[in-house]
Amino acid sequence: MRSAIIALSAVMLVWPQIAQAAEPPCLTPREATAVAAYAMPSVITGTVQRCAPVLGKDSWIARSGNELAGRYAERKAAVWPEAKAAILKVAGGSGDPMMDMVKAMPDESLRPFADSLVVAGIAEKLPTNRCAPINRLLSLIAPLPPENTAELVALTLGVLSHSDKPKLGKLPICKAEG
Repeated sequence: MRSAIIALSAVMLVWPQIAQAAEPPCLTPREATAVAAYAMPSVITGTVQRCAPVLGKDSWIARSGNELAGRYAERKAAVWPEAKAAILKVAGGSGDPMMDMVKAMPDESLRPFADSLVVAGIAEKLPTNRCAPINRLLSLIAPLPPENTAELVALTLGVLSHSDKPKLGKLPICKAEG
């Protein structure tokens, strides 16, 4: 009994260090870029739905936003495997029945489900006072190749973040080396 108490006491003493060391997995810059590349068409579509009525039919987003989303969507199938793996990596291990169900979904079901969540989230929650700067931002990045934009988004939202815990949306980004 005494050895069990000693062992338990030792575990209790080091538990805070163990818990602190066991940080959740994070996305590498490459994984963050894949997630950004996959999500961009849905993000743009949701932004068009939210902002075009606010900014009016003459705004860049109302005139060209859907075309930009379509151009970016051409890469979705190619980046899906890496984006899916990255998202599932940070979503957690097995044991959670909901996550196990999501992981077991075929891609033909999971992709539209993920897309609709992103579109709906942006269309419902984007503050309308951000529409004008986002309209300008999209008009500036529109000429860039989608690959460059995905990398730029991942870098901007995560790797170059001034936060101690940079994120891409709710997904944690690994701290950049050097």
